Amino acid sequence: MLNFTSDQWVIVALIFVLGLLVGGFLFSGGGRKWKQRYNSEVTRRTEIERSHAQREKDWREQDSLRASASRNADPRDVNNDGVVTPAERKPGIMDRMMGRDRDGDGVPDDRDPVDNRR
Repeated sequence: MLNFTSDQWVIVALIFVLGLLVGGFLFSGGGRKWKQRYNSEVTRRTEIERSHAQREKDWREQDSLRASASRNADPRDVNNDGVVTPAERKPGIMDRMMGRDRDGDGVPDDRDPVDNRR
């Protein structure tokens, strides 16, 4: 089936040896290179995991502070800015008596209809 002459067998053997030599030269010293890249990747990954753990700790602390602040917040503070503005608080009896801005729109409520039938 494969009938090679002796010259062809020599050429096949030389090509095989040439492949071994080229492969040996290409991969020489590569053992240290891939180990160095692997070790640098491992140290980088551990550094990233450590920084993420620190950030996650900070995130949890901020969430707990935010939750405790919302529990202690004034229920009248609609926009949760820590300040109850006149627009956010309900008008009291004194506001009605003094004729102040009861609906919090910034327009005085002196245009209310007046009952003149008395």
